[in-house]
Amino acid sequence: MDVETAVTVAVIAFVIVVGMFLVHRLNAQHDERIGAFRYSDALPGIGRRNRKGPRATAPKRPPADATRREHRDGSR
Repeated sequence: MDVETAVTVAVIAFVIVVGMFLVHRLNAQHDERIGAFRYSDALPGIGRRNRKGPRATAPKRPPADATRREHRDGSR
């Protein structure tokens, strides 16, 4: 076996080991993020309404920019 071949094989093996370590660390980091997020919690605003207050109603007057739009459309 030639010296250049041995060095090339050693470099390739080293790169594979470094890649395996990097993938292992990224998987561990991903697992920590998933573990921190609780999937069993209910979605916000779903099933948590305890009081029977009035529901949202439509505004009683037109939006503020409606008068500007009428003015812009041709009241000149």
